Amino acid sequence: MNTFLAELVGTMFLVLLGDGVVAAVVLHKSNAENSGWMVITTGWAMAVAMGVYAAGRISGGHINPAVTLGLAVIGKFPWHDVPKYLAAQFLGAFLGAVVVWLAYLAHWPGTEDQGKKLVVFSTAPAIRKLPLNMLTEIIATFVLMFGVLAIVANTAPAQSGLTPLLIGFLVWSLGLSLGGPTGFAMNPARDFAPRLAHALLPIPGKGGSDWGYAIVPILGPAIGGILGAVTYVKIFGA
Repeated sequence: MNTFLAELVGTMFLVLLGDGVVAAVVLHKSNAENSGWMVITTGWAMAVAMGVYAAGRISGGHINPAVTLGLAVIGKFPWHDVPKYLAAQFLGAFLGAVVVWLAYLAHWPGTEDQGKKLVVFSTAPAIRKLPLNMLTEIIATFVLMFGVLAIVANTAPAQSGLTPLLIGFLVWSLGLSLGGPTGFAMNPARDFAPRLAHALLPIPGKGGSDWGYAIVPILGPAIGGILGAVTYVKIFGA
């Protein structure tokens, strides 16, 4: 398996399981309806772990353009491979969202709230103030990138196969601590590609895809990922 396919599959699993848990919690007559934020954050944490496990041995398991860009900026990933990785991540995220749509086909017609249908695919702010929403995403992705580098720097988890699980725990912590304001996108592909799927798929009564907000979960994580990587190297070295 080549690195493009590995990143595609890893990101597809990430979105399939992550958007899937949101669908389970918010869509009408799901067995998990209204089960809450703890379920969503836990589901996303395990989704990240599974995505990294799926791709890690072959591509490094970036499954996130913010991670790829952060690593490239600090010289830990070749710039000439960045376009290939980003293309795989965005395509994988789109495919994962389509599979979630298929898995919950019976639940779209009965869910009247347009916002709940959109939030299955993409993030939304609790209080819509774009500069502050952007700041939250920068902070959260800064911690994600810094934490990933710290985890990877420890060789024992890598040798025992625990690194992806620890990254999942990091995402779980971030979701619980910093996810409240914006839904903790922390990943441009995770938000943009499923938002595009929402716009294109035939979902009954879905409403708009809120493209006016889309810049926040795209630009914020990219900035945060780069800053987190640069700061880690400045403090601890390469």
